Amino acid sequence: MLHDLTRVLGLWRSRWGWLIAGAIVSILAVLAGVALLAFAGRGVSEGLRTGALAGAAAGSLILLRPLIFLRPGARYFERLVTHAATFRALADTRVWFFRRLAERLPGGLGLRGAGDLLGRLVTDVEALDGLYLRALVPVTAALAVVLAAAAILGALDPALAAIVALPLALALLLPPLLAPGAARAAERVAEAQGGLRAAAIDPLLGIEDTLAANAEPRAAARLSAAAEVLTAAQKRLSRRSAWGGAAGTVLAQAALLGALAYGLSGGPAAVGVAVVGLFLALAAGESLSALPRAGTALAAAGAGARRLFEAADTPPPVAEPATPAAPPKGYALKVEGLHFAWNQDRDPVFTGLDMDLPEGGRLALLGPSGAGKSSLAALLLKLAAPQEGRILLGGVDIATLAHDEVRARIACLTQDARLFDDSIAANLRLAAPDASDEALWRALDRAGIGDVVRALPEGLETGCGEGGARFSGGQGRRLALARVLLSPARILILDEPAAGLDPSAERAFLETLDTATEGRSVILIAHRLLGVERPTRILRLIAGRAIPAMR
Repeated sequence: MLHDLTRVLGLWRSRWGWLIAGAIVSILAVLAGVALLAFAGRGVSEGLRTGALAGAAAGSLILLRPLIFLRPGARYFERLVTHAATFRALADTRVWFFRRLAERLPGGLGLRGAGDLLGRLVTDVEALDGLYLRALVPVTAALAVVLAAAAILGALDPALAAIVALPLALALLLPPLLAPGAARAAERVAEAQGGLRAAAIDPLLGIEDTLAANAEPRAAARLSAAAEVLTAAQKRLSRRSAWGGAAGTVLAQAALLGALAYGLSGGPAAVGVAVVGLFLALAAGESLSALPRAGTALAAAGAGARRLFEAADTPPPVAEPATPAAPPKGYALKVEGLHFAWNQDRDPVFTGLDMDLPEGGRLALLGPSGAGKSSLAALLLKLAAPQEGRILLGGVDIATLAHDEVRARIACLTQDARLFDDSIAANLRLAAPDASDEALWRALDRAGIGDVVRALPEGLETGCGEGGARFSGGQGRRLALARVLLSPARILILDEPAAGLDPSAERAFLETLDTATEGRSVILIAHRLLGVERPTRILRLIAGRAIPAMR
């Protein structure tokens, strides 16, 4: 757990200024409270000693006035700064985790489904706010309170300082003592939350199949069972937190009783000093009351961090070269002696594949399902790596090129190209973030969808809906084509681009492809040709090799 939490703090190093500022403001807030009660206790003590309580209180009130306003102000700024620091740190964590997932998704994360992945991206990241807000900040503030109380009482009466400070110091040990046991319970809670999300989301993702099979009762039973597992895990964690809270209360009360006993057992001077001790113990009690929860929060953050790093540390399917080669000047593509299998226990997809695509060439790659057409696209995009052979781009082995360099030169339009729940403009700019509106319209016109978009009331700002639900299959495919055309890539892979369209829409779309991709190298992956395509070469994938096909 400690190793994982240390890694989290390392991810937050760019926000350390905010994090340290929040801790400082928190310390100032609690010290203002200590000073407030210390002066109040000193006033009461002086009043008891001199017998003029009203006069002593009036004198202390002069010192209390600025503290009365300082303490709530410091509390307010503490909330502002600590939460601002936390939100920034968590935002950085989500971006880091998303980037790690993006590198590893092509090879599969091996998680239990979309629900579990969502839990790691949302709940486990949110659990990390407890590391700072409910663990580090409260513990730091409590330590400052105990040290301040010990210093003040030590100057007045060392014996009383020891009596009051000892149980308060023991309370500081509660978070590290509670964290190991709570960590095991927190891990069960995190795993149960992932199971609950999987049980809820998986049937919804396949709701048509669920309903068609009359599987709603089974899905509901699975969801109920997952909820019971989560409830039981949360109860175990709550019991540990309750025991910790009880221990913290006992120690805080021990400090109060110690100060009271010291005053009752001593003379008049001891009574006055004991009053100060009582007030300081009360001041410390407020900060120490958060420590048992800090132990639980630390455990929950540790469990969340472990699950995050478990996913983020999955080896990427293709590692970046240690020293990337210089980008090639040309974009001729050549495949030499390619041998590839997705897993060692599966049949090979390619067994000595050779092919080449000159600059500006148009290659049609045909074959039935399972022949390896989409596998070749994955290899060309460095989403997978061959076991033998090489792929040359402009004469340079792509294994020696950075991923970004390869994908800047090779773009792919897949058969299930997705439109995201955003505007048309935002969907298109995924390929070119700085593209102007004029460039977007040119891409839309080349894809044969420009007039349709112009007719929409909101034009480029029209929402696509989830999965492009706002548009028909053919329209959505043309929007995806426009996005690919907006890319500066000189090689386009069109992987079953018209799959799922009716015959007339398929023919119209393929006719559009021929003119829209003019001037670029094209690899058209398909089961068959309709006759409207104009490839310069046709290859058929058979038994892991590329065989020239007759037109």
